[in-house]
Amino acid sequence: MKRRLLASFLMVMLLLSLTACGGGSASNSAAEETMDFATTESMVMDEAPMEMGYSEIAVEDTVEAESAAGNMGAVVMGQKLIRTAWLELESTEFDEAAQGLKDLTEEYGGYFENSSVANHKNGSRWGDYTIRVPAERFEAFLNQAGTLCHLTWQEVTQDDVSEVYYDTAGRLKTQQIKLERLQMLLAKAEKMEDIISLESAISETEWVIEDLSGTLRHYDGKVNYATVYVTLSEVYKLSDVEEVPDSFGSRMEAAFSRGL
Repeated sequence: MKRRLLASFLMVMLLLSLTACGGGSASNSAAEETMDFATTESMVMDEAPMEMGYSEIAVEDTVEAESAAGNMGAVVMGQKLIRTAWLELESTEFDEAAQGLKDLTEEYGGYFENSSVANHKNGSRWGDYTIRVPAERFEAFLNQAGTLCHLTWQEVTQDDVSEVYYDTAGRLKTQQIKLERLQMLLAKAEKMEDIISLESAISETEWVIEDLSGTLRHYDGKVNYATVYVTLSEVYKLSDVEEVPDSFGSRMEAAFSRGL
């Protein structure tokens, strides 16, 4: 009797153990299937073909969002300044002055972008020059140019283009990432309509990249090399430039000396 009861008890415990194991296996299988589905769905959304709605617009939106998130932590390394000066010079020795201006430009690592010489009706000459000098030597160049000839007028401007420069650089990075994504989709596309759409989007993106790159090259040229516009006039006598009095007393003295 006792053996039968023990046997029955062991049978019941065995059945309960099997049931528990089976339930656990079923639960684990269900969890694994759920994870596999989620992973597969994510992969499909990341690399889905065009007919599933993962269009070129979706690629662009995703890239722009990622770039915006990355740019939030970006640090602007320095200002982008475009420096320009206008000089009016005169000399009684035109050829020597023009040659001195050329030598000075070469000494400071610059170059003549444009150069022209013409004659006045009285036979005197004047020259117009557009000179580019390294931005870091801009002020030193102006100081030296003013000693070569008689300086009659000078104006200097400085344009800060940092905001538009870094904005353009950020948009260029966005388009480059977008191009990479489109090329990846094209490599996996199978339908002809998808291939055509992707190739069109790639062509347009490449054009935008080239345009933005050209804009940055333009700014780099303006920022790295300052521009100096020089007008050199040949004169028989140098103009008298009256000094501006420094104080009220000196202004009064100058006024009385003129009989005012």
